[in-house]
Amino acid sequence: MRTLKKLNHLVIYFGLLIGASSAQAQLRVEISGVGSSQIPIAVAAFADESIAPAQISAIIKTDLERSGAFKVIDTGTAISETSNINYSQWKSRGADALVVGSVQRLADGRFDVRYKLLDTIKSTQLSALAQAAQPPFTRLSAHKIADDIFQKLTGTRGAFATRIAYVTHAGKEYRLEVADADGESIQVALRSNEPIISPSWSPDGTKVAYVSFERKKPIVYVQNLVTRARTVIANEKGSNSAPSWAPDGNRLAVALSRDGHTQVYTVNADGSNLRRISSSNGIDTEPQFSADGRNLYFTSDRSGGPQIYKMNAGGGEAQRVTFSGNYNISPRVSSDGKTLAFISRRNGNFQLYALDLASGQEQRLSDTSSDESPSFSPNGKYIMYATEAGHRKSLAVVSVDGRVKQSLTTQAGNIKEPTWGPFMK
Repeated sequence: MRTLKKLNHLVIYFGLLIGASSAQAQLRVEISGVGSSQIPIAVAAFADESIAPAQISAIIKTDLERSGAFKVIDTGTAISETSNINYSQWKSRGADALVVGSVQRLADGRFDVRYKLLDTIKSTQLSALAQAAQPPFTRLSAHKIADDIFQKLTGTRGAFATRIAYVTHAGKEYRLEVADADGESIQVALRSNEPIISPSWSPDGTKVAYVSFERKKPIVYVQNLVTRARTVIANEKGSNSAPSWAPDGNRLAVALSRDGHTQVYTVNADGSNLRRISSSNGIDTEPQFSADGRNLYFTSDRSGGPQIYKMNAGGGEAQRVTFSGNYNISPRVSSDGKTLAFISRRNGNFQLYALDLASGQEQRLSDTSSDESPSFSPNGKYIMYATEAGHRKSLAVVSVDGRVKQSLTTQAGNIKEPTWGPFMK
């Protein structure tokens, strides 16, 4: 059975990474495809935004364009949120909405970022925000504005202000890195000369579980990203792998081979109360809690080849979920519980698929041949995964309808094991 890739989410705000150092190589994002119906929106340069470390309006534009949901119209000029707006002028230019704003430096060194979202059709204000940010967090302010725009105009919460995490392998060094969802502001959370796999973040984004080979065997750790303290969660005989957090953040599911064949277990977040959940004569691995925490999805070869199954999180009879194809692995469930993302091998290609759990209809979302480690955005609208391009491991993002695709590459080494972080409070 091919080595099963384990992935979950690890993400935390820039400011919580104590002692982390910036990585020099940035991720390059390339976008293809558009949404089924794009919203035309004009984004003006913010008044006096040149005084800030980051150009607010440019970040907002890039975020909206990456989503595939918007057609961005450049205004060609700066417009403050206090300016008088000629709504008919912008309506005649084809814009259904207009974004305006300003940046001011405060006496304490922070930057006051203000914005308004205007409806040019109804000549009304849709939203407004004012944020005072320390210099390193001006990018975050821009992402939050883009999130607000996305939610007000699409009805879905935006995920631009979230973070992503992934493992980079360059030479003899493995790094667990975190970045903004657009690939910027890369920080190193963990370095090792031995492999790091299966990062999985806690629901509040303050801790990360992962598998480290630093002791020459796979051991599951939970690391507090504020204090840097680490706790061994599973160091049993044999393999310890595939940590996945329960939605309440109090326990994890793991895959252990302590009793022979690899099976699914649960364990408290402090390493106590280890309990076996699955019981089969095959290999049960890659457990993943459902959004409500009631069920576990996992990969098992109990039917002869790897397929995805579902069972009660407390144990019991397992139900098979995937039936198309003879090799389906790496289950991930969307936050609304409606969609299952997984990797399927068909015609010799490992590709990303999405399964509607209610109707049983599936859709292939990738056109590459070596995909692994899917991860949903917290709003459930996009899936990040690892793939291979030009003999180099890279990351890709696709919308759940398959229309919008992004690639994230770096020259610093191979990048894999992506995880998309939670909404931060």
